[in-house]
Amino acid sequence: MTQGFVKFWKAEKGWGAISSPALPPGRDAFGHFSEVVGTGYRVLEEGDEVEFDLVKQKQDSFDYVAVNIRKL
Repeated sequence: MTQGFVKFWKAEKGWGAISSPALPPGRDAFGHFSEVVGTGYRVLEEGDEVEFDLVKQKQDSFDYVAVNIRKL
């Protein structure tokens, strides 16, 4: 698993960006609420520390996608 932090999160849209030293400089991973591990309303806040699996996959302007996101 990779560790990082939530750069921003658009709760009304259900997605955001996650930064990590494991990513190339200047790159962030796309995160979607459906990949946040938990039940009920799943939301993250800017600055939250998280761990996740990183997938190299194009999603809009992102080159990486975070899956299995867990808040630390």
